[in-house]
Amino acid sequence: MQQQEQGHQPVGSHPDDTATETGQEVAGIGPQDVRMTIDFPEPTRIPVNGVHLEVFEAGRQNVGNPVVLCHGWPEHAYSWRYQVPALAAAGYHVIVPNQRGYGTSSRPADVTEYDIAHLSGDLVALLDHYGYADATFVGHDWGAFVVWGLTLLHPDRVNGVVALSVPYQERGETPWIEAMAAALGDDFYFVHFNRRPGVADAVFEQDTFRFLRNLYRRNVPPAAPQPGNALINLARAQTPPGEPVMSDSDLAVFVSAFESAGFTGGINWYRNLDRNWRLLADVDPIIRQPALMIYGDRDPVAKAERLTEFVPNVEVVSLDCGHWIQQEKPQETTEAILTWLVRRGSTPQGVPLPRVTSRCSVARQRVA
Repeated sequence: MQQQEQGHQPVGSHPDDTATETGQEVAGIGPQDVRMTIDFPEPTRIPVNGVHLEVFEAGRQNVGNPVVLCHGWPEHAYSWRYQVPALAAAGYHVIVPNQRGYGTSSRPADVTEYDIAHLSGDLVALLDHYGYADATFVGHDWGAFVVWGLTLLHPDRVNGVVALSVPYQERGETPWIEAMAAALGDDFYFVHFNRRPGVADAVFEQDTFRFLRNLYRRNVPPAAPQPGNALINLARAQTPPGEPVMSDSDLAVFVSAFESAGFTGGINWYRNLDRNWRLLADVDPIIRQPALMIYGDRDPVAKAERLTEFVPNVEVVSLDCGHWIQQEKPQETTEAILTWLVRRGSTPQGVPLPRVTSRCSVARQRVA
């Protein structure tokens, strides 16, 4: 994967019940929360692909127009809280899973059960659950990587791709972790997660609040690289850099979820990168679906110089923000997604678009 040394800014098993469960299962999300003016939906646990996923839905009346939103690491479905109501109001059936390893979704013990075959298989099974042949998939960070992989492995189930932060990753000649180790060293967090399993997980869980408070920041000033794993250093820092991305009440939702679920499930996604590299060896590498790539101009995740060679039908939007794009620039992100959906003719007829209260200040590049 194309990551700069800073990576993402800086970027156990749940019992599977046989019946679908509903209700407020995420501590910190409830009508009493001040942020519930955003009208974030209640979750349902749905059996798919041998696991249960905690899924949030909006716009159920808009059956036939599915949009699936996929979070990154270390995130949660709640990271899409600003986009969900706008997409539902625009006529979409919005489906937002906590993917395996997150929230109250299942957390298999076997590391290999977090590879791209399983993660994309969960999303295919989710479409099957709702009776959809295909959908538009939106992913941020690791969610973007999963959506790109889903589109490669199951192209008939994806009618459009929106990726935030992480562009399409060229497979290359060398397994990804091996290449990162050679270029960036063993302390680079992708490599460290793989070669020292459990170490970072334990550090993050020692003080979940401090780690997430220090991580979810914007306008972070440049700093000279320090020895060691940058994310472990960040987790131990007493003073957070930059400015907070979210309110205290929003942060409490993420902290509560990770205090309950831990970090190992999400980190296991990283531990499958080289396995994913092998699984994608014989796949057609070209993404032919319409795609929207949304970058943050101050995101340390590297942009893809050859994106159009692998994603020929892509439009590119750049926003003046860092890594946490849809939370740093919620209105601009929502407008960019809705504008793209309108342009490709996928907005349901007869449904007026919701008003976005500030103009989207972007640099848009149309690629033929």
